[in-house]
Amino acid sequence: MPSPQPIASALHYPSIGMAAIAIGGLPVAWNIVARNEYRNKSIQNSPLFLKFKKNNRQAAAYLLAVGIFVASCGRDALFKVAMDRNPSSVLPLLCPHMFGRHREAVFAAIKCIAYALFTFGSTLVLTSFARLGVTGTYLGDYCGILMKERVTAFPFSHFENPMYLGATLNFFAAALAENNAVGVLLTGWVGLVYHVTTTYCENPFTSKIYEDKDKH
Repeated sequence: MPSPQPIASALHYPSIGMAAIAIGGLPVAWNIVARNEYRNKSIQNSPLFLKFKKNNRQAAAYLLAVGIFVASCGRDALFKVAMDRNPSSVLPLLCPHMFGRHREAVFAAIKCIAYALFTFGSTLVLTSFARLGVTGTYLGDYCGILMKERVTAFPFSHFENPMYLGATLNFFAAALAENNAVGVLLTGWVGLVYHVTTTYCENPFTSKIYEDKDKH
């Protein structure tokens, strides 16, 4: 019998790297574009959008929203590819041989946990979107479309950044349902990227936008 292939050599690094770059690069890209729009109004002042006149803010915000949504779908696809190209579990606790005859019941329980996490995560994402709308969700503040007051209803009554938390839980649920270690590791990267993005980029800058509004 041939000896088992080392886990490290069995990994498909290109797919993991592409997913990691997409996860880390996307928030950087949309924050750069959004901040440039806030400062320079590059999209609103472009010839294509000047014809919208008074509605060019909305047009720019919706273009930004479409760009973020499409790019996010691409990132999610790369996450799925990374899991598909690296299907073997390297999590000892979840390896099938650890459970013997009980493994089917254990894996059924794990899948139920994954589905519960996905349901909760999706609830956070959808309710956040319902509270904020398209422009509130996709950095419309940076295009000059400001909300009249701070949203405090659920899920914002319980979580500071519920949409990012929900998205992270959905990634984790997908990885857990597939018993996929690469998916779990990439989910950790997602959580770290979102934490850094909200703590040091989006939340402070958004607060600055509304502080500037109050000054005027």
